[in-house]
Amino acid sequence: MSSPTDRRTLLKLAAAGLILRVTGVAAGTQKVGAGETASPLGSILAVRVWPAPDYTRVTLEHDQPLKYTTLLVKDPGRLVVDIEGVEFNSVLQSLPSKILDSDPYIKLIRAGRNKPGVVRLVIELKGEVKPQVFALNPVGEYGHRLVLDLYPAEPIDPLMALLDKSEVRPSTTNPKSPAKDEAGEPLAARASAPPVDKAAIARLVTIVLDPGHGGEDPGAIGRGGSYEKNVTLSVAHRLKAKIDAVPNMRAVLTRDGDYFIPLHQRVQKARRLQADLFVSVHADAFIKPTARGSSVFVLSENGASSSAARWLANKENAADLIGGVNIGVKDPYLARTLLDLSQTATRGDSMRLGRDVLGELGRINALHKGQVEQAGFAVLKAPDIPSILIETAFISNPEEEKRLNDEDYQERMAEAILKGLRRYFAKNPPLAKSKLALG
Repeated sequence: MSSPTDRRTLLKLAAAGLILRVTGVAAGTQKVGAGETASPLGSILAVRVWPAPDYTRVTLEHDQPLKYTTLLVKDPGRLVVDIEGVEFNSVLQSLPSKILDSDPYIKLIRAGRNKPGVVRLVIELKGEVKPQVFALNPVGEYGHRLVLDLYPAEPIDPLMALLDKSEVRPSTTNPKSPAKDEAGEPLAARASAPPVDKAAIARLVTIVLDPGHGGEDPGAIGRGGSYEKNVTLSVAHRLKAKIDAVPNMRAVLTRDGDYFIPLHQRVQKARRLQADLFVSVHADAFIKPTARGSSVFVLSENGASSSAARWLANKENAADLIGGVNIGVKDPYLARTLLDLSQTATRGDSMRLGRDVLGELGRINALHKGQVEQAGFAVLKAPDIPSILIETAFISNPEEEKRLNDEDYQERMAEAILKGLRRYFAKNPPLAKSKLALG
């Protein structure tokens, strides 16, 4: 016999509408009365969960537009989502198993058939969140998508998160620890590029590394099945370890795992950190598999330097469509991010940085173009941070795809980029500036 406390708990849950009637796979049609016409139920084709430090995303891909309602319940915190016109199938049954114990925001998910033609998801939360729930139309390889983004109630400040981290060198996120000399000093700190004048650097130089794509957005896909998002993350981890091993330098990743970050948030993170440089790492594809070589791009507001540069910029700028951005949310910070670059010297600094990095890349790989190219890449629009986008190689070229997956090549690519960065700083010492978050 249940206790009074148990009965009160049961009544509380029932009042919140959280009792689920979990059944097997539905027949695929709604049960109707006499004289009514049955309408087929839609199917959930895939469910994906992308946990990340900044937010956790749950995506449900389906074969037709869906109607949904949401309810945020407190004590304990739960997000309830009712989805109309879908069957409770084996794909939805698999959703609870996709939640990791390490997920920062989700404790568990329960899914079940609430009533005929309605599936209910109950997401039990680990803390207070501000959810964003929105639908995406079909794009690329995806069908219709329902996206549940769970952001913390108090947004994470990247500067405070950086200050809270202990300085551990070499970076524990790097797949391979950097080699050291007999004195125990990392070899990466002795790159053959011109030495940086230590007296000119009275503070820690911060370089934001931006591994392209991630999560829902795989980026370019090679013929051998390689995903650009995986290659860029691996190269960025290796580069971060090498930068962190250099005295008075540190690197911060816009993403350190497989999840999607909108383009403007990548720029915003760099500005909140008052970064000295922004380096976006890519491994793109072209319509012709014969396209090959490394490239470096800077922002252009007056048209692309070539048709290929324009094509690549348009493709990269479409990342938000594929990755999935809630266009209903207005970001007041964005208006202050995309300022008029003509008011700053950033473009000139970006070009000088690009030339130094391109020169080093040419030592380990053929160059697609012998000069720094320009195009309207959205991710390069920080008005006060020299910014470049590096195409490490063309993943659409079968030969270069193999190289991009080779650990030795990734190491040499990271080393070449580091040398280019150090060459730039040797000629352009960073100015001292306070590490305060921008308002």
